[in-house]
Amino acid sequence: MILRCYTFQLDDSKETQVINIEALRDQPELVRAAMKSRGIRAPVDQILELDATRRSAIAETDTFRSRRNIASKEIGRMSSPPKRLIEEMREIGVRIKKLEAEVRELEEKMSAVLLTLPNIPSAATPTGENEADNRHIRTVGDQRSFDFEIRAHWDIGERLGIIDFERGVRISGSRFYLLRGKGARLQRALIDWMLDVHTEESGYEEVYVPYLVNSAAATGSGQLPKFAETMYKDAEEDFWLIPTAEVPLTNMFAGELMIPADLPKRYTALTSCFRAEAGAAGKDTKGIFRVHQFEKIEQFIFSEPEDSWNQLENIVSNTQEIFRNLELPHRVVLLCTGDLGKISSKTYDVELWFPSHKKYREAASCSNCTDYQSRGLGIKYRNKPHEESKFVHTLNGTLIAVERTLIAIIENYQLENGEIEIPKVLQKYMGNTKIIKNK
Repeated sequence: MILRCYTFQLDDSKETQVINIEALRDQPELVRAAMKSRGIRAPVDQILELDATRRSAIAETDTFRSRRNIASKEIGRMSSPPKRLIEEMREIGVRIKKLEAEVRELEEKMSAVLLTLPNIPSAATPTGENEADNRHIRTVGDQRSFDFEIRAHWDIGERLGIIDFERGVRISGSRFYLLRGKGARLQRALIDWMLDVHTEESGYEEVYVPYLVNSAAATGSGQLPKFAETMYKDAEEDFWLIPTAEVPLTNMFAGELMIPADLPKRYTALTSCFRAEAGAAGKDTKGIFRVHQFEKIEQFIFSEPEDSWNQLENIVSNTQEIFRNLELPHRVVLLCTGDLGKISSKTYDVELWFPSHKKYREAASCSNCTDYQSRGLGIKYRNKPHEESKFVHTLNGTLIAVERTLIAIIENYQLENGEIEIPKVLQKYMGNTKIIKNK
């Protein structure tokens, strides 16, 4: 199996609609305004034109089918049907096949355009162009005062022998590393503690998921085609390495019908995540803040639409509780439309304080994707058997990006002698209170 960064080519047989076409028909100006707030000039007129032509072709096909059914009944009643009628039936059949092919082609074109459109921002999402326009919500915890020269995590890690950059690069190339000894133990302690808290106290079901998904799964969850350049693909088979556990978790119930009693469904998963970091040349080249392979614990929820906004606040609260227990200074920001991810309607970032950077940086992202993903994957719920089914809302949140939390601990808990104090909640998982130099 050969893995490489791959340019995604649309497979028409697997395209899915993720923007509500009814909303485009009924409120095209609202969709235009929403896309404009994201800095996107949406091809609304093109989509509406394709949709109108498609519906006209469908109506014409139905008319010809009706005529064929009537003619078939007439022929059935005749002992010797006239050649004219038989020829007309043949011509209708040819016309129907031609129209059916035309409808398929129009649907493929429309779906391909719809896939390029991002989700509609929520009314609570502030309008803005970039991260400078994000809205600060709250800051928790005091930044530690150091009476000695602050070291960056890469310096501390190499001095203690817990991060090995040289051998990581030798094995795989730039943006790879090894965690050794107590460094690997600290990562494992962080993961074990986190999963224990999330499953035993927060009521999430832990899931082990595949790290490879097919194109249909990646497309339905909103990763393809937009993020093809940052994903790794098997060059020989239809497999993509996941950039987040959100992709397989979203697909767990693809094509299924839920009942309200099942909702909300809450899941958590630890996975390795893989990103090519295309476009990140020159950014965070030192250390392990931005790497090609990293661990992440995801929290994911399937929710009724009316409850999804409360569930988003709960996801943020869960993430903050983790950072409070680790006693790490952090802040919450609400992303503006220009900084919002493609599939999200509303997103909070939770940012940790990194002393070496002298600023807060993203460590977790919590989003309500409304029905954007469930439309692409056909995930619905129904209150009663006779009622119309509706699309569920999907929500995701990084409980912790393990590497970024790890280096925040290293930097915020560094001691003057170069050792690292271990946060209280992790000490029983580590079996000690400090990390000293690997022997």
